[in-house]
Amino acid sequence: MQDVVIVGGGLAGLVSALELARAGFGVTLVERKTYPFHKVCGEYVSNEVRPYIESLGVDLDGLGAAQITQFQLSSPSGKTLNSTLDLGGFGISRYALDYELYQLGLVAGVQFVLGKQVEQVQFAKESFTVTLNDGQTFSARLVLGAFGKRSKLDKTLDRAFMQQPSPYVGVKYHIAPGPQSKPFPDDLITLHNFQDGYCGMSAIEEGKFCLCYLTTRNNLRQYGNIPDMERAVLWRNPHLREVFETWQFLYDKPEVINEVSFAPKQAVEDHILMAGDSAGLITPLCGNGMAMAIHGAKIVSELSTQFLQSKISRPDLERLYETRWRTLFARRLWVGRTVQRLFGDEWLSELAVTTFGAFKPALRGVMRQTHGAVIPISPRPVGA
Repeated sequence: MQDVVIVGGGLAGLVSALELARAGFGVTLVERKTYPFHKVCGEYVSNEVRPYIESLGVDLDGLGAAQITQFQLSSPSGKTLNSTLDLGGFGISRYALDYELYQLGLVAGVQFVLGKQVEQVQFAKESFTVTLNDGQTFSARLVLGAFGKRSKLDKTLDRAFMQQPSPYVGVKYHIAPGPQSKPFPDDLITLHNFQDGYCGMSAIEEGKFCLCYLTTRNNLRQYGNIPDMERAVLWRNPHLREVFETWQFLYDKPEVINEVSFAPKQAVEDHILMAGDSAGLITPLCGNGMAMAIHGAKIVSELSTQFLQSKISRPDLERLYETRWRTLFARRLWVGRTVQRLFGDEWLSELAVTTFGAFKPALRGVMRQTHGAVIPISPRPVGA
């Protein structure tokens, strides 16, 4: 019998595993890939979680994280507006950050089961049975679901959001300046709009940049493949055309994820506590999914600790987690879904950039609505 089984080894899963293992519990984390690996992600993190992630032992400066303080938005025609980010953030690849957390988890005693996938989670008589795709099973007092945007387990659990349309495709590259590239400041994050989508770009470690965009499956179907779609659709924005024509693309092919859904989700399903994208996915234009995953992991690990120490009951655990999750994140997700409607459509995108350009306080107000306050850090026991 394990104390906790965590399904998924992204940011939410890794941070939860680290916190719970350091609290003295037996933790098994199941991840279908092996570290380090790339993920489709904008790789910009709000500074609201920086003190917390550093308190876990992550040396962001040592990893080369870029400091980001400026924001630029462009319409499909190339019209731009610029703003300062009130709180700011940092840029770091998931390849580097997840691997660092994985290494810390190993030291803390987390049992990692890599290259395997969870097929089923069943709850009965106050414990869970977790079955993997190779037939291996684990029993646990608690299961945390941190398996990302969309997984086979979502279908097995018959989660309500799976019945709703999921028309988006996410694509990510790592790139570097080429000989003919225009200078791109390391402290800038840009969001370039195009028909039926938008593309973010910002610095990460080692002089590299993350280029990540969201578009519709209809765009991809219309043009047959990603390169042809990019030339026909993304290149109509002159800023994106310049990047695709003059920057160096560092890998043979991009990371791609299909069927991305921003529909609301439940934070607790069949007694499984969901964290990160499994609990709710914020639209990429708000650039805050990584921070929410990290913050959510802190909450779920704190409440899970109280449950595992028999300080609260399972019903109290589930109620408190749902309440805290909604209080912190539900409005941010709603604002993201609402603002997303202004982008993707060429006419509305042009209007939004013009309007926000004339009323910049409105733009900064929207950004504040999709970011949280800096997480306060409690003193940690020696050795924690």
